[in-house]
Amino acid sequence: MRAPAALAPDPGAAQLIGEVTAAAEKFGLRAGMRLGEALSRCPELVLIPADPERAESSWEEALRRLEGIGAEVESERAGEAFFEVSGLARLWGGIEGVLERAGTAIGRARLGAGPGRFSAYVASRQGAMVSEESAREFLDPMPVSLLCGRLGHGEADDLPNELERLGISTLGRLAGLPRDAVADRFGRLGLRALRLARGGDEPLRPRPVREPIAVELELPEAVSGQQLERSLQLLISRLLAHDERRGRTVRALRLSARLAAGGGWRRQIALRRPSADRARLADALVPHLTLLPSPAATLRLEAVSLGPETGEQLTLSSPEQERRGRITEAVRQTRSAAGADSVLRVLEVDSESRVPERREVLMPFPEEL
Repeated sequence: MRAPAALAPDPGAAQLIGEVTAAAEKFGLRAGMRLGEALSRCPELVLIPADPERAESSWEEALRRLEGIGAEVESERAGEAFFEVSGLARLWGGIEGVLERAGTAIGRARLGAGPGRFSAYVASRQGAMVSEESAREFLDPMPVSLLCGRLGHGEADDLPNELERLGISTLGRLAGLPRDAVADRFGRLGLRALRLARGGDEPLRPRPVREPIAVELELPEAVSGQQLERSLQLLISRLLAHDERRGRTVRALRLSARLAAGGGWRRQIALRRPSADRARLADALVPHLTLLPSPAATLRLEAVSLGPETGEQLTLSSPEQERRGRITEAVRQTRSAAGADSVLRVLEVDSESRVPERREVLMPFPEEL
C-alpha cells in the first residue's frame, strides 16, 4: 500500500484504472483515469488484477456489520455504502456519534456526511460533514474527476475525462453552465453530471435485508470437464433445496470461484424466464465453466434474484416431447449467446445436381420444433 499501485482494467473493458493507493494519488492518479495517461504520469505504477469475488465477500460482511447498528444500507459496489443518519442520530448521539459507531463497526474507512449520495461521497474523501445549505459551496472547488464512477458504466466513465479536455476542471465550472447547452453537448449523462455538481441527487434505495441463498463446494485438485459439470449440478441441487428459497423460482444467479492459483472469478447470469428446473439452470450455467481462467479450488452458486412461486406447471408429456423441448431451449440459449446465425440446418434442394452448392443449402434452425 505504500507503493504507487492501481487496480488494472478488467479484460475486454475500457482501459481505465480502478482504485489507486495514496502513493499513486501523489502523482495525480485517480480512479477512472485512462491507462496510458496513468503510466505516463507514473511509469513505476504497479497494476494489480482485480479480485471481485473476494472483494464482494469481504464487503458483504462489512455491510452486515453496518446493518447491525440499525443502518438501512445502499451499496452498488464493493467498498462503498450509503445510509440515512436521521433515524440513527438520536440512537447514537447525533451525526458524529453515528459516524463514530459506523467506523467502529467496519474498521478503517473514510467517513463523511452530506445531503445526497454524491455530496456524502465527496465529503468522505475530506472527512467532512456537509449541510444541505452549504453543499453547493462545498462542491464548487472540487475537481470534476470526482464524477468518475458516479454516472453509470461504460461510456459514462469517460465523461469526466472529456470535460477536463474542454477546460471544465471543477464541479463549480460545470454547475455554472446552462442546462440547455449541457444537454445539447452531452445528452442525458451530461444532465446527470450537472445535477450532481449542483448538489442534487436521487433518494437512496436501501437493499432488502435477507439471508443469502448461496451454496459452496470445495473442489479437489485438477477438477475439469465432466467432473466440474457434475460439481455444478450438485450445487444446483443444493441451491434448490435451500430453506430460504421457500419454493420460489430463480430469476438471476451468480456463479463464482476461488482459483487454486490465487484470485477469484465470477459471472452473473440472468434467466429469460424464472425457473426452478435443474436441467434449465444447468443449461444456463454450464457454458460459463469454460470461461474459468485456471483450475478452481472452491465453487460457489448464489441466487441473486427470485421469481414467483410455482413458476412452472408440471405436465404429462412423452419422451419425444421432452427431447424436442430440450432441443428448443438449447437453440434459444445458443442464439441468445452467439447470434441468430449460430444454429443452422442443412436442407436438401436438388440431390441429383452435379454442382455441390445446389444439392444442399443452410437454413435457420427453427426454435419451435
